[in-house]
Amino acid sequence: MPMPLTLLKSGEGSIVTRVGGKPETRQFLEGLGFVVGTPITVISEIDGNVICSVKDTRIAVSKEMAKKIYV
Repeated sequence: MPMPLTLLKSGEGSIVTRVGGKPETRQFLEGLGFVVGTPITVISEIDGNVICSVKDTRIAVSKEMAKKIYV
């Protein structure tokens, strides 16, 4: 069952199953590497931002953006 990225705990990994939101939001997130089928690991959560590892790159997204990424 797909769940928002915000529900993963630090150190947990999963696969992106869906990217929601407006078309421009989806395009922005996909440009960062959040593409369906991509492995992702949550590194930590700092000041409301979710820090994750995507394609060997650390990326910080706001909690609002992270809610649009389903794993």
